[in-house]
Amino acid sequence: MRHLVRFFSCLLMVFCVSLPASPFDTPLSDEAVREAYFVGQRHDASFLTNYIKFLPRPKTGPHISSVTFLTPFAQLAQISSNYVGNYSAQQALLDHRGQQESVKITVEIYLTNSYGAMIPNPQSSRSASSPLFIPRPYDFWRDFRVQVSDGLQVVSPSDSEGRSLYRCGRTGSCRPRGAAIDLEFPVTAFASDSVTVEVVPPEGDPISVNFDLTRLR
Repeated sequence: MRHLVRFFSCLLMVFCVSLPASPFDTPLSDEAVREAYFVGQRHDASFLTNYIKFLPRPKTGPHISSVTFLTPFAQLAQISSNYVGNYSAQQALLDHRGQQESVKITVEIYLTNSYGAMIPNPQSSRSASSPLFIPRPYDFWRDFRVQVSDGLQVVSPSDSEGRSLYRCGRTGSCRPRGAAIDLEFPVTAFASDSVTVEVVPPEGDPISVNFDLTRLR
């Protein structure tokens, strides 16, 4: 019996040592959910300072404008900030209960003079009636490669999608201005204290940003 107890004790120790610890709060306690609710209710976007990296406009090529890394805590705060009234801390707790927590990374890309909304029409050389320029495909974001690494290991998203970004005028007309790439990851994918997000565009220089996860909730 003593040997059996010793065996299970050793097995438990191995399991605990091998299980990677998350560098940020997860799963969120009820207290953490309430804190995220009140942070969001301040409607002060400055709380996202450590969660978003802004990048300078390049001389040529598309403008990879920003990379955002949202932990479960930051996501809840952002949800709370979208409510102006009729939303309570108790409702935030109920909404979060039973939800699977995740990490969300968003890359925003904007068109520029050298990487614009119109591109040369490959058919124009074959037919004189074809226009010289045609709209850039709405899903141009597929030409961008986004790689997320946790230390020396590349982390694969559980879900990914892209969406167009538009600029709308007073008359209601909208023009394409860019796109956003949204990546979702399980929280267990991150065990290191830092994460690197690299974006390789089809034109221009690649960019790389680092997030210090010890500064995030």
